[in-house]
Amino acid sequence: MKPTVFIDRKLPREVEDYIAEHCIIDKWEGNESIPRQLLFEKLANTNGLLTAGTAIDAELLERAPHLKVVSSMSVGYNHFDLAAMKAKGIMGTNTPHVLNDTVADLALALMLGAARRVAELDRYVKDGSWKKGDGTKLFGIDVHHAKLGIIGMGRIGEAVARRARFGFDMEVSYYNRSRKPEAEEKLGVRYSELNELLAASDFVVMLAPLTAETNKLIGKKEFEMMKPSSIFINISRGQTVDEQALVEALQAGTIAAAGLDVYEKEPIETNHPFLQMANVLTLPHIGSATTQTRNDMAMLAAQNLVSALTGQTPPNLVDELSV
Repeated sequence: MKPTVFIDRKLPREVEDYIAEHCIIDKWEGNESIPRQLLFEKLANTNGLLTAGTAIDAELLERAPHLKVVSSMSVGYNHFDLAAMKAKGIMGTNTPHVLNDTVADLALALMLGAARRVAELDRYVKDGSWKKGDGTKLFGIDVHHAKLGIIGMGRIGEAVARRARFGFDMEVSYYNRSRKPEAEEKLGVRYSELNELLAASDFVVMLAPLTAETNKLIGKKEFEMMKPSSIFINISRGQTVDEQALVEALQAGTIAAAGLDVYEKEPIETNHPFLQMANVLTLPHIGSATTQTRNDMAMLAAQNLVSALTGQTPPNLVDELSV
């Protein structure tokens, strides 16, 4: 008999068809997130769950006694209670690699947009403020040949470094929990301690995954180390940054600008100070949001799910859940 799976979001037809070849499917058809109590009911007799951010905690696992695998359509897996999953022998998978270039593109878009004040000056033109002789009022900051510091040198970090080094002739340094000699040689980047990176960089891109060690890694002290002309970009997780400290740094002119795709609370609250700041680009967590990349992520999540339920080792089993 085929294993049973529950899918808590809409998937491309070809992805759903692939899963259906191997599994009996039940799925959520709503546009909003499935209510948690209904999810518990759906998981009562289910072997696999495909999701993209549902909290996989002890409560959920208690309500899913037949669950064998959770396949997340995401790179991050901070929504997994790893200890609870490991205690019950439940596999967890993610979808790394397929979104590297798409997220790296967005990092460069935020750097360029913040440096050249793209959104601010778009509004400036559209509201009729543009006049002859505006001159220095419209000036921005050069990206080419500037110094870039990357915090978190995984595959996305390497993709950002490649674009910066070979597309914009930037001088790139990075901070990581371990050095990457191959990346240093291949990309011409330099390892720096965090304090050194912050002090030297014109642009700082946060790419570190959210862990206990990186929670609020960048705060008041770190912003004060940065140049007043520097621009801070965050496309990792909102919780890697002390958001109030960032607000204060921008208000005080401690740093010049920011480009953000992630926040401590999402969606961002409508009265958040960021939304009143012309020098902050605010995007709605769209790092991997292109049609092709999301389709690729969905298919990889499906392959992980099917592999786990057909007696194979999933290609993207989360390391912490390996037996």
